[in-house]
Amino acid sequence: MSGHSKWSSIKHQKGVTDARRGQLFTKLTREIMVAVRQGGSNPEANFQLRLAIQKARDNNMPLENIERAIKRGSGEIEGATLAEMVLEGYGPGGAAILVHALTDNRNRTLQDVRNIFSRHNGSLGESGCVAWLFDPRGLITVPINDLDAEELELQAIDAGAEDVKVENDYVEIYTKLEDMEKTRALMEQQNLTIASSELIMTSKNMVELEEKPALQTLKLLDKLEELDEVQHVTTNADFPENILEKYQSHV
Repeated sequence: MSGHSKWSSIKHQKGVTDARRGQLFTKLTREIMVAVRQGGSNPEANFQLRLAIQKARDNNMPLENIERAIKRGSGEIEGATLAEMVLEGYGPGGAAILVHALTDNRNRTLQDVRNIFSRHNGSLGESGCVAWLFDPRGLITVPINDLDAEELELQAIDAGAEDVKVENDYVEIYTKLEDMEKTRALMEQQNLTIASSELIMTSKNMVELEEKPALQTLKLLDKLEELDEVQHVTTNADFPENILEKYQSHV
């Protein structure tokens, strides 16, 4: 399958150490609240809530924070009314970018996102302009550690993976949305460590950029993710390893 950009993969490698933990917990809290409001506070009956709670646990969010977020979502504790937004645009080299946000002020978030696109030589587009370029998938990330990567691939396929990608020190396991929980459970039954599991958008066709627009696009993506209201950013840009290394050495 066409896939997940190397930029997204780096996010898994960098993890929480490269993010302000407080900001990360804010984003996770928002995901839990919206999941509760959409499907109720019982995780067993709410698929989105189960995923949001698992993501929070994967990122070492304290249990009391998770419980407080559920109560805020259900109305037991007062909290802001959040709306989901999906904004679409283009990077400096023409790569497609999807921005998923949860906000209590749509106009403010729209303006903030528009400003970042403008400052970094990108452009915000109309609804639907690039969303058709992406498909939803489940993504499970497993550290290789001392494991045999080929054996890990076979285990993932046996557990229901659609596709498996081996990176430097971890394996990305792609699944259908409805198979992600089952696949994760089967991998855990084999005593494998799961670094993360989440719903993502994968590109139908990746676009490799020249050095200058590639570096500009990486900066744009990072600036978008720094916004508190932005939950995650997806692109079909695929960056060469040397470009990623150059960018990382300057941030």
